[in-house]
Amino acid sequence: MKILKQPITLSELHQMAASTFGNLVKAVVDIHRGLMAVDAELHSDLEAALLEEGSRQKDLWGINLYPEMEGDHFVEFDSLINIRPSQSNQGRGVDDPETRKKIVEIVAQRIAR
Repeated sequence: MKILKQPITLSELHQMAASTFGNLVKAVVDIHRGLMAVDAELHSDLEAALLEEGSRQKDLWGINLYPEMEGDHFVEFDSLINIRPSQSNQGRGVDDPETRKKIVEIVAQRIAR
């Protein structure tokens, strides 16, 4: 598990994927602080690591990254930690377009492609 405060390479992301799920890396993004935690079996573990670092739960969103994919297929908005009716997010995805946009921007800053 790693909290990305500096960018990593796509090659590093490939290595993470190969050592866990083969084709994906789980990640959690803090849309307020611009941080991203990667490389764990569960989004909840990444969420806990960011919470310990001072993140607020309402700012954390779970995603999957597919290093072999490009464009809209690189980021998948799917995690159990995203289910939060209190923020009007009913499912595992990320319903708010502005939040999705922030997530994609942070991913682009943290993964050097």
